[in-house]
Amino acid sequence: MIAYILIVFGFLMRLVPHVHNFVPIAAIALFSGAYLNRRIVPWVPLAIMIASDLIIGLHNVVFYTWGSFVLIGFIGMWMKERRTPANIFLATILSAFLFFIITNFGVWVAWYPHTWEGLSSCYVRAIPFFRNTLLGNLFFALVLFGSYELAKKIVGQTRFRAVLLTD
Repeated sequence: MIAYILIVFGFLMRLVPHVHNFVPIAAIALFSGAYLNRRIVPWVPLAIMIASDLIIGLHNVVFYTWGSFVLIGFIGMWMKERRTPANIFLATILSAFLFFIITNFGVWVAWYPHTWEGLSSCYVRAIPFFRNTLLGNLFFALVLFGSYELAKKIVGQTRFRAVLLTD
């Protein structure tokens, strides 16, 4: 149930107008890895990205983008037994850097001269987008992890516990 809610939320957030790269996909991938069954972890961010990219439009770097979110889901899986506020914060920061490095490498491969100058130019031009990625990751990770932990405390002793809790 939670996986479907995350997919719909991520899909809708990509479609509504937003600041570039201020989206919840990395936070959803982390959250999925940290809380959901490991068999579905890669599919949650992939479902969001494939469905929304079919509407928004495909581009030469989709496999780098999609792949980075799958890897971020694996970081979340590492956190499954290590869910502390510090680890969530560090994983969120790491996710932003991972996305930045992988996707901009793809941009360089697709659209820039394959030289050192082309590579450095690609990464330098992407720095303004990194800020939004980092802020979006931090904001949405706080919302997802924070609201889930709060909900766990509130419904933890009620009959709705089985519906909400996955661990």
